[in-house]
Amino acid sequence: MRISIKKLLAGLLFVATSVQAQERYVGGDISLLPNYVNAGAKYFDHEGKAVVDFLPWCHEEGMNTMRVRLFVNPKKYKVLHANDNNADTRYDSNACQDIDFVLPLCQDIVNSGHSLMLDFHYSDTWADPAKQWTPIEWENMNDEQLCDKIYEYTKESLLTLKEAGVTPTFIQPGNEISYGMLWGNLGTTSPKKAFMGSNANWDRFGKLLSRAIEACREVVPSAKIVLHTERVLQIDVMTNFYRKMQEMNVDYDIIGLSYYPFWHGDMAQLDKALTALETEFRTKNIMIVETGYGLKWQVPYNDIIDHTSIWPISDAGQMKFMQDLVATVEKHKSVNGLLWWWMEYNPYNTNLSGWYNAPLFDPTTGRASSAFRTLCSYGSSGTGIDGVTKQGNNEATRWYNLNGQRVDASTPGLLISKDRKKINR
Repeated sequence: MRISIKKLLAGLLFVATSVQAQERYVGGDISLLPNYVNAGAKYFDHEGKAVVDFLPWCHEEGMNTMRVRLFVNPKKYKVLHANDNNADTRYDSNACQDIDFVLPLCQDIVNSGHSLMLDFHYSDTWADPAKQWTPIEWENMNDEQLCDKIYEYTKESLLTLKEAGVTPTFIQPGNEISYGMLWGNLGTTSPKKAFMGSNANWDRFGKLLSRAIEACREVVPSAKIVLHTERVLQIDVMTNFYRKMQEMNVDYDIIGLSYYPFWHGDMAQLDKALTALETEFRTKNIMIVETGYGLKWQVPYNDIIDHTSIWPISDAGQMKFMQDLVATVEKHKSVNGLLWWWMEYNPYNTNLSGWYNAPLFDPTTGRASSAFRTLCSYGSSGTGIDGVTKQGNNEATRWYNLNGQRVDASTPGLLISKDRKKINR
C-alpha cells in the first residue's frame, strides 16, 4: 500500500477541521514546578527516559496551555500563621506563589510555546468555595476602597508580567468564586458571601469582579476572561451564578469549571452540567480548568464520592477516567479546554511531602502516567495534527494513529510521523 505522508496529513487535517474547527487548549496547573525542580525531582517519560527540560517536553508531547496561581502576599500570611495549629488558618507552603515567584515560571511557560492562564486568587492563601479571605493588607478597607484596590493590584501584576515579556492568553479574576470573593478578615463571623436565593452581597461581588476585569482589559486586551466556579454537582447553583453575571453585565468570555469526580459526581453529572450551560449561555466557551483523579492511592480528603468500581486507583484506572472525561467533553462543542490540576506533583527523589495523589507522574518512580498521554490526545486541534506537522528534525520520532492520537511505536495498525509511515501487524 503506497500512501504518501503528504496525503495522509492532508486527510487527517480535513478530519480535524471537519470535526472541530476551534482550537483546543490542553495542559495543567503547574504552579509548584519550580519547587520540584529545585528539590531535584526526577521526571521520566512514558518509556522511562529522563525528561531533561519539563516544559519543552510537555509541549512536544502535545500540551499547549499551562495555568499558574497568584496570591497577594503569602509571605505575610506565613508570618502571621506559622505557629497556628488550626486547620483553617494553618500556613500551607504550597500556597507560596506571589508575583516574584510566578514571574520566571510564566516566562518559561510562554517561552516554551505554551499559552498561559493566570489564576488570581485575591487572597494570601487558598481561595475556594470554603474560604475567600481578604488579603491581610486589605483587611481594613471598605467596599469602595476594595474595588479600587483590586483594580490597582490586578493592573500592577499584569503590567509586571507584560514588561517581562509575558502576555497571558487567559486570566481568571478569582478562583472557584461560586460564592463570591473577598469575604472579609480570616475568621470573621459575618463573611460577605453571595448565595443563591439571597440578594445579599451580589451587587458588591459584581462590582469587585468588574473592576478586576477592567484592569485585565486595559493591560491585556487580547486575553480571554475566565469566570471559575465548581458547582457541577449543584447545577441550579452553578447556572444561577452565571445568570447573575449576565444580569450584572459582568464582562467575561469563558465559563471555567472545576471537575473532580470525588466531589462533583460521575460523567453523567458532568454531562448534565455542560448541557445546562450550553443551553442557557450559548455565546460562551467552557473550559475544565481543574480536574484530577488518583493514581497510586485515594486522594486524601474526607467525604468523597467513591468511583473505584468504575476507575480503580491505578495507572489503568486513572487513564480510564481520562479517556471517559475526554469522551464526555468532546460531546460538547462549547468546551475548548481541559487542564489537570497539580499535574507536576512528584516527590520522587526529593524530601518533599508525598500526601497528594492525583498527579500525572508516578510519585514513586517519577514516570509519566498513561493518563498524561490520553490528556495530550485531546490536543489543540482534537487530532494531534499539530504534533505531526510541528515535529522538529532533531526530536525523537513521535508516532500517531489515524485518529491523530499519539501512540507508542509498537502500537498495531497504520502509524505516521512527520516523514515516515509504517504498519504494525
